[in-house]
Amino acid sequence: MTELRLEGLVHVYPDSGVRALDGIDLRIDTGERVALIGQNGSGKSTLARHLNGLLRPTEGLVLVDGQDARERTVASLAGDVAVCFQDPDRQVFSGTVAAEVDFGPRNLGWSADVRRTAVATALDAVGLAGDQRTNPYDLGDSRRKLLTIASVLAMGTPVVVLDEPTTGQDARGVARIGAIVRQLAAEGRTVVAISHDMTFVAEHFARVVVMRAGRIILDGSPADVFAEAAWPILASTFLEPPLAAVVGARLDLGSTPTPDAVVAALRARTA
Repeated sequence: MTELRLEGLVHVYPDSGVRALDGIDLRIDTGERVALIGQNGSGKSTLARHLNGLLRPTEGLVLVDGQDARERTVASLAGDVAVCFQDPDRQVFSGTVAAEVDFGPRNLGWSADVRRTAVATALDAVGLAGDQRTNPYDLGDSRRKLLTIASVLAMGTPVVVLDEPTTGQDARGVARIGAIVRQLAAEGRTVVAISHDMTFVAEHFARVVVMRAGRIILDGSPADVFAEAAWPILASTFLEPPLAAVVGARLDLGSTPTPDAVVAALRARTA
């Protein structure tokens, strides 16, 4: 499997001079579920695009399974790290749903039979099994987002990066994406997600990394990151803890209370 390590990572966009990453040190072990959170412009997407070589460091190192990512092509890194972009329209280009999902496995050199199975499995996971011949632009925005997730899943990479996976999804879509994250984790694959959905983060990720102005300002479990003591740090990057954390703090149940614990505490207070 694949370990990710960032050492002193700096990225300055040459056209604007913006220092989007300012000395990031981060290690993500094989099989971890890590959420990156922070306000827009905090460097989350810039960081993610270094993991598969779409961006290269201005300073510092990106190590993928111990190898310097600068010494590998984007095509080579695609076999280890697959990234699903925030905006599906920046990723979708094929004439049919099936062709879109088949693109990655085909470029990895897989046989037709293996690709066919991978495409079918990925489309089933996101609920698009009956849309293989559909033009992607005949899908709504939320289903097109699911299509891009299927394209990433079909590649079978050890690392999956999801940029705002729940954007535009209804409750059923969010639950489906949560199930995908759990399945990837069960398979021992690493999942890195960028999200503004704090409830989704708290429920599906074991580690939360908070970014502000290109730096990591907090790194820990959801119980630690969403604890009341950390709320001022979250507020500094315009984030609010999930409702469950607020309720848990008010009922002395901690920052990640279970629904049963909340019900029991409310009953005790009204008894």
